[in-house]
Amino acid sequence: MLLGCAAAAAQAPYQGPLIDAHSHLPNLQVLDAYVAAMKRHNVGKVLLLGVGGLQKQDVEWMTAAAKRHPDRVIQAAPIPDPLGQGQAAKLDALLISKQYRAAGEVHIRQESRKIDRRADDPAFARVLEVAAKHGIPVVIHCELTAEAASSLEAALQKHPKAVIVLAHGGSAEPTTLEGPLNRNPNLLVDLSGMHYQRTPRLASETGPLDPAWKALIEKYPDRFLMGIDVWAPRLFEPATLDRLLAWTRRILGELPPDVAQKIAHRNAARLFRVE
Repeated sequence: MLLGCAAAAAQAPYQGPLIDAHSHLPNLQVLDAYVAAMKRHNVGKVLLLGVGGLQKQDVEWMTAAAKRHPDRVIQAAPIPDPLGQGQAAKLDALLISKQYRAAGEVHIRQESRKIDRRADDPAFARVLEVAAKHGIPVVIHCELTAEAASSLEAALQKHPKAVIVLAHGGSAEPTTLEGPLNRNPNLLVDLSGMHYQRTPRLASETGPLDPAWKALIEKYPDRFLMGIDVWAPRLFEPATLDRLLAWTRRILGELPPDVAQKIAHRNAARLFRVE
């Protein structure tokens, strides 16, 4: 273990471009602190997502953020209730504006909120069809169990033109994700919120990248995105942002350079159609 930590410490942090592919605004007051951290850590863009219906001002806040920082903010169209009546039509109306490059975060399964929906529910199928029509990915929060993974794969296979981004690694083990990634080319995974403060995590604050995660990322380098997942006001303290972003670059630095650049920037730039 000591040798592994020493080897991780000896590798230089990733220095290339970085897109935060998954974060949230709890209010507009935190925006300046995050943009300042983006400048300090060479984060070119951030995808701002809704919070699954918890915040009524998501559209208002994200629109204001994009107006203040149009070169940095990528907007996702919020989906408060993926099974709600008329949700697909509401999403369609938002996407007509062309200001959104993704949709979500959609809460499909989240134990802490006692949410347990099926990804292959007909109502969510209509949401996926709308997103596919507009050519944008749908970011979902789905803590995987055997049943949840089965319904997710059913949705992916029924809607091959829809792209689903599974947030936070699906709160799963790498072995759980390998099969779905292999079978479904329209599935991507973001590694947001998998830092040292959370479970599951890619690594402790100072320890090496988990070998199983490293192997899976290197096997599917075109299918992963990096995200920070700041969502609560306390996470926007400058010292906390510095720690999270330094950890992110350190972990990326343990990957082969070409893989690191894909995870950090290229995959997100391609998916969200930004430079």
